[in-house]
Amino acid sequence: MITAFELGLIYAIMALGVYLTFRILNFPDLTVDGSFTSGAATAAILITNGTDPFLATAAAFVVGSVAGLITGLLHTKGNINGLLAGILTMIGLYSINLRIMDGANVPLLGQDTVISMMRGFTGVGWTSVAVLAVVALLFKLVMDWYLQTDNGLALRATGDNEQMISSFAVSTDRQKITGLMLSNGLVGIAGAVVAQHQGFADIGMGIGLILVGLASVIVGQAIFGSRTVIQATLAVILGAVVYRLAIQLALNVGLNPNDMKLMSAVLVVAALLLPQWKGFSRLSLRRKDRSPLAAAAEPLTTEDAPVSKTSAEKGV
Repeated sequence: MITAFELGLIYAIMALGVYLTFRILNFPDLTVDGSFTSGAATAAILITNGTDPFLATAAAFVVGSVAGLITGLLHTKGNINGLLAGILTMIGLYSINLRIMDGANVPLLGQDTVISMMRGFTGVGWTSVAVLAVVALLFKLVMDWYLQTDNGLALRATGDNEQMISSFAVSTDRQKITGLMLSNGLVGIAGAVVAQHQGFADIGMGIGLILVGLASVIVGQAIFGSRTVIQATLAVILGAVVYRLAIQLALNVGLNPNDMKLMSAVLVVAALLLPQWKGFSRLSLRRKDRSPLAAAAEPLTTEDAPVSKTSAEKGV
């Protein structure tokens, strides 16, 4: 279970990146399947060549950002559909990742990594989980801060109403490219840390990762809510942990590891259908009713509004 918590918190960084494009930018980005592996491959090859693990992880952010930049340029300057642009970048990254690793995988056994250095101080236990939780929360706080800045607000407005924000002389192309670069940079960092956690980088480690990210975002926000950005990003982190725990519990009860992708799809479908269930809607309404602030913020209905007498009732 300790490993499940650790992986959940590491994948939470990737999920924050998916949240940035999927929810904030409203962009279906499939680049993450390739940029995740690119981050892992970059960090692994640099570490095996003697580079400091923290610098190697930072380099993974840069490589992931470049992948996002390529997708952004294909979409904005090449006028290619966003979904297709992500697929094209992802396919191209497969060959690039093989070039980076000079093979299908790179082992990190016996190498100093971020995870091994952390465990040198904390050991394997809840202390290491707490450290990773703090790291994930730091990424969350930075994202919360950025989304409240002028650039962050422009990014959010681009996802909400592209035509409206462009009328204010804001370059929506630039906002899309920025969002894709930040998103895939976070995905690259997550890939680098996962590679250091499991002890190797593999060419297939990013396959189907978009489903993991979507499951974390959708499940987390379905369970914990997303009324504000602060709440939404926290829900994404918790969703990544819940998803990883669900996978671990399924494996513990005897689920075939080959069925993990199927279980991920089932979780996403359940999270999408759950809000449409009447019982879930009633539960959400009860939560709002219990909150005095939410009740005060709700507009008056026709039943609640004060009734003014008509001229006939006044006897005029």
